[in-house]
Amino acid sequence: MNRFLNLTFKFLPLMSVVMFAACSNQNNGANNATNNPNAANNSTATNADTRFAAAKGCKNIGILLPESDSSARYEAYDRPLLEKEIKARIPDATIQYANANNDADTQQNQADAALTKGACILVVDPKDSDKASVIVQKAKASQVPVIAYDRLIQDPDVAYYVSFDNVRVGELQGQYIADQLKKGTYGLKPGANLVMINGSQTDNNALQFREGALKALQPLVDSKQLNLVFDQYTPNWDNARAQSIMEGILTQQRNNVQAAYVANDGMANTVIAALRAQKLDGKVLVTGQDATLTGIQNILTGDQSMTIYKPIAKEAQATADLVAALSNGTNPGGVVNGQTALKSGGQVASALIAPIAVDKTNIQQTVLADGYLKREQVCNGLTGDTTGICRG
Repeated sequence: MNRFLNLTFKFLPLMSVVMFAACSNQNNGANNATNNPNAANNSTATNADTRFAAAKGCKNIGILLPESDSSARYEAYDRPLLEKEIKARIPDATIQYANANNDADTQQNQADAALTKGACILVVDPKDSDKASVIVQKAKASQVPVIAYDRLIQDPDVAYYVSFDNVRVGELQGQYIADQLKKGTYGLKPGANLVMINGSQTDNNALQFREGALKALQPLVDSKQLNLVFDQYTPNWDNARAQSIMEGILTQQRNNVQAAYVANDGMANTVIAALRAQKLDGKVLVTGQDATLTGIQNILTGDQSMTIYKPIAKEAQATADLVAALSNGTNPGGVVNGQTALKSGGQVASALIAPIAVDKTNIQQTVLADGYLKREQVCNGLTGDTTGICRG
C-alpha cells in the first residue's frame, strides 16, 4: 500500500510563460517575452502564410480530439462547437473528424489519414503532448499548419495554441483549498491532510494545473498548515485508477484526509465514490474541473466542493477564427493574445481564455446563465440538492 503514498515531488512543474505580448513562433526564448510584455507584433500571420502555403484557400479541415472516456466534454461540446464555428466562417468547408480514444498511436494514424484525404489545416487536441510533435512535422512537410487545441503540442512549428490559461486553472483550484483552510470549513485546520490526484503526465495541461495549484498550496505545505500525504499523476486521466488510488490513500491514512485536490470532475466523481464507501462524502473538500453535468450535480448535493468552468464555446470560436485567418491568408488580429513557452525554450503564439471557479454560490450566475448546462439537465432525477436551485 506504500506505493500509493510515495510523494513524487520529482515531477517538477513546467514553467509556463503566458504573456500578453508579441506573438511570434520564432524561438526567441521565454525571457524575451518576459522582458517585453507590451511589445506589439503582427508578424504571426505573415509567418503562417510563408510556412503554411497549403492553408491558403483551405476548405478541408481535420479535427482530431484525444479521447471520450475520462471526460464527456469532447464529444458533447468540443466536437459540435468546433464544427459549427468553422462552418459559420467557411460555409463550404469539409471537416474530417476523428477521436483517438486515448491512444497516441491511433491519433498519429488519424492525422496521416486526414492528410492523405487532403486536409490542409489540422486542429489537434493531442493525446500525448510530446508524441504529437510527429503530427506537426508530417503536416509541416506538406506545408499544412497545426493548431494545438486545448492541450499544447511540444513542437516549435505549431502554428497556434488555443486553450485556457491552464496555470490559472490550477491557481483557482489551489486557492479554493487555501481559502477554505482559512475559513475552517470541511474541518480544515492547521496540519490537515491533503492529497493531490493530478491528471495525466503526458498531458501538458495536467503539468500546468499542478504548477498553478502549488502556487497556492506549497507555502501552506512548507509552513505545515497542510500536510501533503500524496501527490501523483494519474495515467490517461483514468477515473477508475483515481478511485483505487483514493481507496488506497484512505486505507493508509485511516480515513484521516480533509482535502483532495482532484484535477477534473471525472476523477473527482470516482474519488467521491471512494469517500462515500467510508461515509466521508461531503465531509472532505474535493476539487474538480470542466463543470461537467456530474460535477455540477455533485456540487449541488455537497459531495464536491468546486469545479472550474471553461467556456468551451469561446475556445471553439477562437479556434475557428484562426482557421479562417489561415484559410483567408489574413492576420488573426486580437484573437492571439499571448505566448506559451515550450519545454525546448521556444514559444507558440496563443489564444488564451480565462477560466472561472464555480461552487454552490455561483452556479446560477455561470454555467446556467451561459446556457452551458440547463437547469432541467442538472435537476433531472437529482435528490439531495443543498442549494435550492432544483426546488420549486
